[in-house]
Amino acid sequence: MHQVICTVDVVLLTLEDNALKVALLKRDREPFKGVAALPGGFIHPDEDADIQDAALRVLREKTAIEPPYLEQLATFSGPARDPRGWSVSVVYYALVPFDVIDKAGHQDVKLANVDKPLNLPFDHRTIIDTAVARLRSKSQYSSLPCYLAGDAFTLPQLQRIYEALMGESLNKVSFRRKMTEMDMLEPVEGEFAGGAHRPAQLYRLKPELRDRLTLIERGL
Repeated sequence: MHQVICTVDVVLLTLEDNALKVALLKRDREPFKGVAALPGGFIHPDEDADIQDAALRVLREKTAIEPPYLEQLATFSGPARDPRGWSVSVVYYALVPFDVIDKAGHQDVKLANVDKPLNLPFDHRTIIDTAVARLRSKSQYSSLPCYLAGDAFTLPQLQRIYEALMGESLNKVSFRRKMTEMDMLEPVEGEFAGGAHRPAQLYRLKPELRDRLTLIERGL
């Protein structure tokens, strides 16, 4: 009887120049050695407290990144997804501002545009598509895009992130009304961005809301 292969994979997403991108790493072992793939690895029963702990460990070890947001996406399983045999992968997706990836400076991490063709091993293309669909859907009615914005941001910057994820322009007045309705932001006292003539107030997620999503009944 063959043992089931049990792994965790992470879809690490960021925005670079208004394009949604995913972090990929060249595999260091067979199968598919040298081919770009999602960061992932085996679960360590003696080390990982739970599956989310395993996902965070994998990200730390392979990308040197601690994501501000991590959510379980789905479980992918079956005999055909891995040439080594019947396998199950619990998949998470993580959001991180681009400058965090840039500062981490992990030379093996490459960013790929999720809307371009990608030649990936296993079922990683399907996994990425599932994560992107989840992100774009939730962007219409939640605070999820804020985790791509960094610690502080202006409302125009945040609106551009929502627009990039949703693929459409948003009315400025309507967008600001929805942000007020969600009541998730607070101004950073005395902090502004832009020139001296028309500086823009910087905002951040309220501390008590950083570990959970804020939702609205009617989407953007």
